Amino acid sequence: MTVPPSPAPRGRVAVLGAGPAGMAAALGAIKAGHDVVVYERYREARPAGNILNLWPPPLKALRSLGVDTVDLGAPTDSEFRNLRGKVRAQVKLDEDVKREFGGGFIGLLRPELYERMLAALPAGVIRFGQQVARIEQDDRAVTLHFADGSTAEHDVLVGADGIDSLVRRTLWGDAPKREHRLHIFGGFTFADVPGTEPDKCIVGHSRTTQGSWTSIRNKGRSGHQWWVLTATDPDAPAPADLKAAATALAAEFPAPLPGLVAATDPQSVQRWVLRDRPALTQWSKGRATLVGDAAHPTSPYAAYGAGMSIEDGYFLGRALRGVDLTDPLAVSRALQTYEDPRKPHTAKQVQTAYVLGKVFHHAPAPLRPVRDFVLDRTPFMQKVVGDSNPREINKQLALMED
Repeated sequence: MTVPPSPAPRGRVAVLGAGPAGMAAALGAIKAGHDVVVYERYREARPAGNILNLWPPPLKALRSLGVDTVDLGAPTDSEFRNLRGKVRAQVKLDEDVKREFGGGFIGLLRPELYERMLAALPAGVIRFGQQVARIEQDDRAVTLHFADGSTAEHDVLVGADGIDSLVRRTLWGDAPKREHRLHIFGGFTFADVPGTEPDKCIVGHSRTTQGSWTSIRNKGRSGHQWWVLTATDPDAPAPADLKAAATALAAEFPAPLPGLVAATDPQSVQRWVLRDRPALTQWSKGRATLVGDAAHPTSPYAAYGAGMSIEDGYFLGRALRGVDLTDPLAVSRALQTYEDPRKPHTAKQVQTAYVLGKVFHHAPAPLRPVRDFVLDRTPFMQKVVGDSNPREINKQLALMED
């Protein structure tokens, strides 16, 4: 009689940070059968921003992780247009993908995603107000040293602590951020604004500015989010009146963008300066690894930062299934299995976002008419964005279990 192998013992996993990456990593590790604690320095899970879009792969990951995705966001079809409304590219997803996920690009507000992910986590998993000051590890465990002098030991540490990650800095040293010299203003409204089209995401470009809008759903209400993006000095102070600055940038675009900005409450307008970091050749070391912006901070130009963070959590959890986390070699192998297929995908998205920002907002003035002629008269934009995105989406969906 063959005796089945004993299941691996429950390991102790620590996650630093309670954003989408941290919550997804926690859900993935719990699903893999391990005990998880999420340490969050703030007193609550704070959404970093208001507007958000998700492609189908992170939605599939959320479903697998046990997050309720019913009526989460508005399904949209994405188009890239010039200032006169000419379509430069359409993101044409396979019809079966659109049927399964309701559309290609899902428009929602970030707080509702946080609420749904928090609801999927068991009570007590997140410990708020926990500031980690220092990290040590050896073959036996990872030790977290907190600002209040206490310590905690875990078998695996997941750094989900953002672009300024302490875990990344501990593992791989500090490195300067890469400035995109761009900033984005974004907001949302539930007002009925003339000129909107149902279930659409429109990404528009003038010679210097991106002006975009998309349908959203938030807690059963339909509305729209919008954003305008242009060059800036990253060291310059933020405009005193964010809505006024956004209004000025949106003025050159056709309806409904100016009307959406006008209908937005000033309290619902936010601004971000765009930065990232060059890709790491290695994410994991010993018993620690990285997810989300700690591993691959991404410009909103890719519209995939939060989505890739969620995918990271899913794939990390899958890599930790059945692994004895007390065994340092087993941990090292599992973490390498997690990161190896993620690095090419995330590095491509990060670099594509950086290059698109350069092309649309930092081209020398004499070259802008040439750029726009190529984008308007050739299939270049369709190939770079419209055709490549569906291929990458299908590839990521195929890597996930149903």
